[in-house]
Amino acid sequence: MKLKLLSGGAAQGVVTALAKKLKTETGYEIDGTFSAVGAMKEKFLAGAPCDLILLSAKLIGELEKNGHLVSDAIVPLGVVYTGVAVPAGKPLPAIAEAEAFRKSLLAAEGIYFPDPEQATAGIHLMGILNRLGITAEITPRLRPYPNGATAMRELARAGGERLIGVTQITEIKNTPGLTLVGRLPQAFELATTYTAALCRRSESPAAARRFLEILTGEAALPQRLTAGFET
Repeated sequence: MKLKLLSGGAAQGVVTALAKKLKTETGYEIDGTFSAVGAMKEKFLAGAPCDLILLSAKLIGELEKNGHLVSDAIVPLGVVYTGVAVPAGKPLPAIAEAEAFRKSLLAAEGIYFPDPEQATAGIHLMGILNRLGITAEITPRLRPYPNGATAMRELARAGGERLIGVTQITEIKNTPGLTLVGRLPQAFELATTYTAALCRRSESPAAARRFLEILTGEAALPQRLTAGFET
């Protein structure tokens, strides 16, 4: 038996960590699709099978308003910050202040990040570049990918010098071969609340509710914190 799940990439690590508990309790396995939140919303609206959906609170609110979700089964999962990564063993760029981050971006030979139109972190990074006035100069070195997980995997195996990744901290932590440098500087900070919700068209609502409880319950707090979620 499969539980269909559509999720932003930020939640992949914690979903994977807790899937075994659902399997043990109910016999259901997680059949999850993880990508940029905008792409997952579009996939849902196009009719993809879905028992449980995990997106940014803003997008979940839009889906609830339009009657797609069960209103008494919508629960915050936690807050995820956007951060900066480099391949393991490489020097850490300066990112603590806005000017230091600008210089590090300009010095980078490649900047790996998720979809600039569909992913929360990707959209945000493009906004930062515009605010700093360096978009044109940086564009040849931008390395966008469909989602943060893919971008970070490519960064980890790129092997070059002066490479930077920007995405949700959960995706950085879930990728072997990377070092988390830290959050974006305060001037550009992005904190995204992720929310899980039961879909009205769920074919397995009881199992979906149980996994919602597992994901968001107090017992799973250590897994959420390890994955990069904050309360």
